[in-house]
Amino acid sequence: MNDFLMSNILWIKALHVFFMVAWFAGIFYLPRLFVNHAETNSIEVAQHLKGMEKRLLYFITPFAVLTVLLGILLIYTYGSAWFIAAKWLHIKLSLVILLLIYHGYCFKLVNDFEQDNNTRSGKFYRVFNELPVLIQLAVIVLAYVKPF
Repeated sequence: MNDFLMSNILWIKALHVFFMVAWFAGIFYLPRLFVNHAETNSIEVAQHLKGMEKRLLYFITPFAVLTVLLGILLIYTYGSAWFIAAKWLHIKLSLVILLLIYHGYCFKLVNDFEQDNNTRSGKFYRVFNELPVLIQLAVIVLAYVKPF
């Protein structure tokens, strides 16, 4: 099995990156919807944004799951000795865990908006929107430069 995986490692990596890009596209856009939602005074616009937020979050969640599963498959394929030696990967995984917490928190925020319980400003969501950008930059540098 491991020989099969190793011979297909580039396919696994390509799919891992593809699903990561798809996940991040949604994670970048969702807080922009939150900004618009927090700043609107229109009931019609708020209702429309509620639907967009929920659909987007549920659309990108499988991408997050596939990104993580393919990442685990890559770790398994390379083996435990590689995993132990790859210090950069431990930092990357910590950042991925933070991103998964961020993603989970988005479910709470979507629910807050759905229930008309949002108490945060558009400015908060603008800052909130920058967190995955910084995480993505760090993850890419760690994965490609491997500074540690």
